[in-house]
Amino acid sequence: MMTAGELIPAMRELMPLLRAHVLLSGLSVGTALTIGLPLAVFASDRPRLRGPLLAGAGLLQTVPGLALLALLYPLLLLLGQATGLAIPALGFLPAFIALTLYALLPVMRNGVAAMQEVDPALREAAASLGAGRLQQILMVELPLAGPVILAGIRTATVWTIGTATLATTIGQPSLGNLIFSGLQLEDWRRVLIGCAASAALAILADGLLGAVESGLARGSRRRAWAGVGLIAAGLVVALAPAPARGGRVVVIGAKNFSEQYILASLIEARLRAAGFATERRDDLGSAIAYRATAGGDVDVYVDYAGTLSANVLGRRGRVPVAELSRALAARDGVRVLGGLGFENAYAFAMRRDRAEALGIRTLDDLARAARKLRLASDLEFLSRPEWRAVERVYGMRFAEARPYSPTFMYRALASGAADVISAFSSDGRIAAMDLVTPEDRRGALPGYEALLLMSPGAGRDAAVVAALRPLIGAISVERMRAANLMVDRDADKRSPAEAAGWLGGMIRSSHLHRRALRAATP
Repeated sequence: MMTAGELIPAMRELMPLLRAHVLLSGLSVGTALTIGLPLAVFASDRPRLRGPLLAGAGLLQTVPGLALLALLYPLLLLLGQATGLAIPALGFLPAFIALTLYALLPVMRNGVAAMQEVDPALREAAASLGAGRLQQILMVELPLAGPVILAGIRTATVWTIGTATLATTIGQPSLGNLIFSGLQLEDWRRVLIGCAASAALAILADGLLGAVESGLARGSRRRAWAGVGLIAAGLVVALAPAPARGGRVVVIGAKNFSEQYILASLIEARLRAAGFATERRDDLGSAIAYRATAGGDVDVYVDYAGTLSANVLGRRGRVPVAELSRALAARDGVRVLGGLGFENAYAFAMRRDRAEALGIRTLDDLARAARKLRLASDLEFLSRPEWRAVERVYGMRFAEARPYSPTFMYRALASGAADVISAFSSDGRIAAMDLVTPEDRRGALPGYEALLLMSPGAGRDAAVVAALRPLIGAISVERMRAANLMVDRDADKRSPAEAAGWLGGMIRSSHLHRRALRAATP
C-alpha cells in the first residue's frame, strides 16, 4: 500500500502532467470544433461535399494514434526543411495536430446529422419572416441541433483525453508519462495514478459537457452556462503560465528503459547543481531522440555507438568512437562529449539450465537450435539493422519472434513464454537471473559504448559542457549494472532518481579518491 511519503512525490509529478494534458486535450478539441462545425454546417445540405469530408475524417480515425503521431514527426521535419522555418517536430505541435485530426470525425458526423434533422418547415418559417440564411443557421438550426452536436463533442473529448496519453512518445508531457514509465519500471502505482487521472479527467469533462447538453435540451440557460463556465475555468488554469525559471532551460532526453531513466536523472541532477533549469523528454524512440537532438528540441541524452553507427549513419560493424563523433558533427552538428565508461551491447540471453541442456555457448550454437526456440525481443530490435546483421551472418531463424516492452521481455523468459531474449549487456538482471549470453564470435553485433550526445547549441555552451564533463569515463559497467538492478528488481525496488543518486555518489567518491592520490603523489 502506498504510504503518505510515497504519495506526496507522486502527486507533485502528477499536477504539472495533468495541467499539460488538459491544455493539449482542450486546445485540440476546441480547434476541431472550430474547424469541424462550420464544415458540418456547410456540408449538411451539399451531398457532393458531405461524402468526401466525412470519408476523409473517417479515414483518419482508422490510423492508430501512435502511428499518426510517429508519421507527423518526419512530415514536420520535411516541412521545416522545405520552408526554412523553425517548425518544431517534437512535443506539443505534432501532438496537437494529431489529436485535432482525431477529434474531427465525431464533431463533423454529429454536426451533419443534427443539421439534417432540423424540420425544413422551421427553416421556411424563418425565411418567411425575412431571416437570411446565416440568421436561420444561428437563430433556428444550431439551437435545435445543439444537443446532438454536443453529443459528438462529448465523444470527441473523451477520445482525445484518452489518446493524449500517447503524446509522451514524441516528447510532449502528458499523463502518459506516468503510464509508460510505470509499465517499464513495473511501478504499478505510477500506472494506476496515470490511468486514474486520465479516466477521472475524461469523466469530469464528459459530465460538464453533459450538463451543457442537458441545459440546452431542457431550455435551462443557467445549467448550460454553468457547465460552460466550469470548462472555461479549467482551460484558463491550464493556460496560465508556469512560474518563470531563471537561466537557460536544458532539455534532457531519454528512451524507454530503466538505464535511460537513470542516466537522464543523473544528468539532470548535475545540471541543476550547476544552476540550470531542466526539462525532461522521456520515452522517446531511438530515431526521434537523435533527430530531436540534431534539431535542438533535446539538448542532451545518452545513446550507444552501435545504434548511432547502424541506425543514423547506416554503417555495418564497429565504427571507432572518434570516427563516429566526426561524422555526426559534420552531418548534423551533434557533439559527442565522450563515452561514459561502459558498454551496453545487444546480446542474446537464455536461462542457464536451458542453454546447458541444448549445448549453446556461441551464437553459432544458438542458430542451429533456433528453429525450435521462441525469441522475445525489445520493441525495436526486430526492425533494427543489428537483427538483420545477425540473420545474415548466422542464418538465425527462430520458431517464433515477438516484441515486448523490455521489462516484460524478461518476464517472458522467466515464465517460460520465451526461450531467448535480446538482452542488454549492462542489465543487472542478467546476473540476478543467472542468464547466459552466447558469444558473438563472428562480430555480427557492433560495439555499444554509451556516449553523451549534445545538440549543436548545448555543445557550444561552455557551462553546460563543464557541468557534464565529469561524467565522461566515470561509470563502469559494474556500477551501471548495480544501478539498473536497483530499479528493475522486485524486492526493495528504487526509483530511477534514487539509483541516479547512488551512482552520482559513487562518481563523486571516485573523483575524491583520485584527487587524494594525486595530492599524495610527490
